[in-house]
Amino acid sequence: MSDAELLAILLGTGTPGRNVLLLAQDLIDAHGSLGQLLHTPPDSLSASHGMGGMAKRCQIASVLELARRASADVLRQRDVMNSPELVQQHLQLHLGHLPHEVFAIMYLDAQHQLIELNPMFRGTLTQTSVYPREVVKRALDLSASAVILAHNHPSGQVQPSRADIQLTQTLKSSLKLIDVLVLDHCIVSPGKALSMAKEGLM
Repeated sequence: MSDAELLAILLGTGTPGRNVLLLAQDLIDAHGSLGQLLHTPPDSLSASHGMGGMAKRCQIASVLELARRASADVLRQRDVMNSPELVQQHLQLHLGHLPHEVFAIMYLDAQHQLIELNPMFRGTLTQTSVYPREVVKRALDLSASAVILAHNHPSGQVQPSRADIQLTQTLKSSLKLIDVLVLDHCIVSPGKALSMAKEGLM
């Protein structure tokens, strides 16, 4: 099925003079792609494209939230180190589309299963202030055994900066004091992801 056909099933009905398939295609065209449409906040969906009612806007927003929750459920039941692609997809669902930089921590238990993904620090388009003390405190609160660091690059580039590499080392040293391992540091943007561990930058 096409993206428009899938979206039409979700929407259920069209608008006067516009059947649901045409409405779905209009929405995708207006936002550039299905992915961009799904990441559009409900309040920002245009009423001029048949989305004046909150119900349809919430239907669209719910799809992304369902995907986030489903991927989190899977990561709570398996060793994340055996599912690196799923980890990156999970992080992209949460961080990849954001217009501002967010630094998040995936806290893991002794079996490397997800306890929580915590978007702890929010910054500007170019930098984020990250406080190691807060990262360590949350790890202790959750009795975490390991973490995966993550942040997004709104610019669309996923290559780590010198500051990203330095921050990774700082957090590794801080968490080592409480016997918590840093398994990876992932950088995501729309459609892209990079594992610093895989690139040998840890």
